[in-house]
Amino acid sequence: MSGFLVIFAFLLLFILGFPVVLAIGLPSIAYLLINQLPIEMVAQRTLYALDSFPLVAVPVFLFVGSLMNSAGISKHIYRFADTAVGRLPGGLAQVNIFGSLIFAGMSGSALADIGGIGRIEIDAMKEKGFNPAFASAVTSASAIVGPIFPPSIPLILYGTVTGSSVIQLLLGGILPGLLCVAALMAVTAWLALKRGYPRAERWPSFKQLWTDMFPALPALFAPIILIGGMLMGYFTPTEIAAVTVAYALLISWLFYRELTWPRLLEAGIETLRSSAGILLIVAVAALFGWVLSVEQVPQAMTQLMLSISTDPYALLLLVNVLLLIVGMFLDSTTAILVIAPIIAKPMMAAGVDPVHLGMVVIFNLMIGLLTPPMGLALFLVADIAKVKMKDVLIEMLPFYVPLGITLLMITYIPAITLWLPRMMVG
Repeated sequence: MSGFLVIFAFLLLFILGFPVVLAIGLPSIAYLLINQLPIEMVAQRTLYALDSFPLVAVPVFLFVGSLMNSAGISKHIYRFADTAVGRLPGGLAQVNIFGSLIFAGMSGSALADIGGIGRIEIDAMKEKGFNPAFASAVTSASAIVGPIFPPSIPLILYGTVTGSSVIQLLLGGILPGLLCVAALMAVTAWLALKRGYPRAERWPSFKQLWTDMFPALPALFAPIILIGGMLMGYFTPTEIAAVTVAYALLISWLFYRELTWPRLLEAGIETLRSSAGILLIVAVAALFGWVLSVEQVPQAMTQLMLSISTDPYALLLLVNVLLLIVGMFLDSTTAILVIAPIIAKPMMAAGVDPVHLGMVVIFNLMIGLLTPPMGLALFLVADIAKVKMKDVLIEMLPFYVPLGITLLMITYIPAITLWLPRMMVG
């Protein structure tokens, strides 16, 4: 019973507006004090959580996103995307979505996507006469591809806290990411034709396509090199992050030549700020998780969920509803660290594949980035575009449909997630 009181205290503090770290940490410390456990457990559990090889990837991938912006790589990605798909109905709106897919191959973060290439996309769409709120909605909707398509910071975190195979999770995100992009592009085309949005006057010639693709080729090769190297055993999923940084620095030095020492320092400082926030949450969430484990909350949740139904599809529906609600109030990092370990055991006991479950969890939480009251992606794009949150939400409404359909397909067609990992890894 004490474990559920700790959860209730966490939710209460969070609703009252306490910072996430305090909302998680204070109930956990109070539990230790009330039960007369050594206060040294705080340092022990938090340091144990941070002493994790997979977690090294988190700050390094954040550095990659900052580095790409500082080195001007995002600009070349956007220019190629504009040439490649600018003729499709919706023009720059389609470029926005396609550019996010390319950027996802190196950043692994939705907010890094919005903060980097998203700024370029929104400004370009506004110059072409697009409604700034619509530009913001397209940017935020397409940005959630980043944490699904490999490499992915949320998938690495999920694999770390649940013990699932990180390499299979990363491979499992390829088809869902492509499916999500296709669905978003289809709805964007429909909206563009209905509203008469501008697009490029003609399809590019081969020469034009090659001219704009050539500068972007080093960035386009990144996901191929990373995934190929991982599958061939040259480096682990964690080492991918370090290889990506080395690759970004190499192509910046050899091809783009826009990265200066001040810009590199700025990217490093930005990474330190972001990493400190995430890893601090990871540390206190580990203490929180230990308290729940001692109180056997995961076992109680397993019995509760299996008493409702033993049908994995019924339980997946329950998990979807739960996570969509959780995503409205918790940021994705906190939700992964706190919620994922609790629901993973009952779902696996019911026969749900851990890799399939991981994709369901992450996609749900990415939709949470687009739903109020938290909606971190919405806040960021609204700030960049200088528009009201209400206007962005109105323009987001059509995009919830393809995202919802994609979520249902990922949930109830496990092969979309599992086919590639089983074929590549076995």
